[in-house]
Amino acid sequence: MADYKQMYLTLLDEVENTINRLTTIQKACKELYIHSSNCNDEVE
Repeated sequence: MADYKQMYLTLLDEVENTINRLTTIQKACKELYIHSSNCNDEVE
């Protein structure tokens, strides 16, 4: 018989990891955007 509790806990753990990874990537992209905007302002 399938261990549904273990399947559920594994799924939730991986979903949480994925959300954390996406949040980290989003912050990094935001920093790149802000940095590139500041560089463009200095050139003008």
